[in-house]
Amino acid sequence: MSGGFSSSDDEDLIQAELDVRARVGDLGIDYESLGAVSNIFRVANRARAHLERSALAPHDLSFTAFTVLWVLWIWGEREARHLAAEAGISKGTLTGVMTTLERGGLATRRTHPVDRRLVLMQITDDGERTMEKVFPLVNSEETRLTSGMSSKEKQALASSLRSMLRALENLE
Repeated sequence: MSGGFSSSDDEDLIQAELDVRARVGDLGIDYESLGAVSNIFRVANRARAHLERSALAPHDLSFTAFTVLWVLWIWGEREARHLAAEAGISKGTLTGVMTTLERGGLATRRTHPVDRRLVLMQITDDGERTMEKVFPLVNSEETRLTSGMSSKEKQALASSLRSMLRALENLE
């Protein structure tokens, strides 16, 4: 294992955490928080890559494009800055993603009828049909990714992550 980041074996991950402790030493580090956050990053990056390969690539969607479509599919037309915030991306990234989605006929954008400085974005009928096909595939992979957890563990994890999100929002 190189650097403790390439294996999902518990012993290797625990060893990686011990290696960090040995290297960092006694700097007053909260190792439990470090372990929690670093494992969130590991899981998020690997889950995203897995979902792109398994469920999204066959439909020519990146994870970011899927997320933008998902927000539009669930909540409808959105102003660009709000859509970017809800998708967790910058407005610049949204511009590129929307260009790709428009080329594929999955989403459209138009100028706001009252404030011409604003841009409104919405999913197309083809985009909705795509989401009706792709979302169950993504959820099937999410089910596979969490197959080692009980329903109660999944609920506890979701609750813990919501608590962390609230803490992040309070810092911003």
